Amino acid sequence: MPAEVKPKIGDDAQISLDGQEKGELTLLAEQLRDFGPRLNDDPRWTSAARELSCGLPTRLRRTLRRFTWNSGREAMLLVRNLPVDVENVPDTPSVRGSVQRGTTTPASALMLIAMAMGEVIAFDKEKTGALVQDVVPVPGMEQFQGNAGSIKLNMHTENAFHEHKPDLVGLMCLRNDHENVAGLRVASVRNAVPLLSARTREILHQPRFVTMAPASFEIADGLEEPHGILAGSFEDPDLKVDFSSTIPSDDEAAQAMTELEGVIERVAHTLILGPGDLAFVDNRLALHGRNSFEPRYDGRDRWLQRVFVHLDFRKSRVMRSADGQVLGAAETVR
Repeated sequence: MPAEVKPKIGDDAQISLDGQEKGELTLLAEQLRDFGPRLNDDPRWTSAARELSCGLPTRLRRTLRRFTWNSGREAMLLVRNLPVDVENVPDTPSVRGSVQRGTTTPASALMLIAMAMGEVIAFDKEKTGALVQDVVPVPGMEQFQGNAGSIKLNMHTENAFHEHKPDLVGLMCLRNDHENVAGLRVASVRNAVPLLSARTREILHQPRFVTMAPASFEIADGLEEPHGILAGSFEDPDLKVDFSSTIPSDDEAAQAMTELEGVIERVAHTLILGPGDLAFVDNRLALHGRNSFEPRYDGRDRWLQRVFVHLDFRKSRVMRSADGQVLGAAETVR
């Protein structure tokens, strides 16, 4: 494993399904997969996912409920042994903007778990608003700071610029890279804050930073409203920063941001996900990124599937046409 890998996360931050639980989840996922139009963006299908999620194995439902109440010191949850048939996973897509709109058993299992935690959402300017998105390397985009690249992806809050950024980000592995070195990197603000100086914490709470839209978002820039990187409780703050697109407003703010980035590197975990592993990152309290790897573009490259979850669905209603799952432009007052 890479030298940067930190000690393993605790048992309270992970669950591995046993054989019976996996069997129960597989049956539910197959039922959802075969429902109606077999399109996971169809409102009837997402409604079925919402209903069927109530039937998840009891131990899994309890774990998910505890996580949505309090995501813990690591601000992440790892769910292992999901139904991914390694021998029958298709070739890894290799085009920019790849998404999963047709239903499959793994994508259905991912949606069931996500819907048990909140509401799956997407953004119309990213990945064409698909609810299940592919995270795959794309030829010619190796240096891209986004999900299509294969260089080290800087630590970031997902869609930090957006007023309704995801509360949770789910990443499920269908296959890892050939060398099995590509890792999801996660760092919790709860581990980082105690290592910061008092002055740095004070500065990070002040609106001395602006964040642009990430490169994967198909718009020119972000909201550019000054904000603090830390917010809310001084004792237990939320965290919002993208080390590729957050800009400090002055030298002192820049120094504070540099100190934070160094601390984030110290507390980050690197998780080597295997087929059937699903990591949920609390996007309010943790940053995530990726170490570098070498794609071969032979159909067997790394392939994750991603979902975004809102815990308070009502907050984004003004941006969701017909009360759907996709966020667009806010309604104008008539």
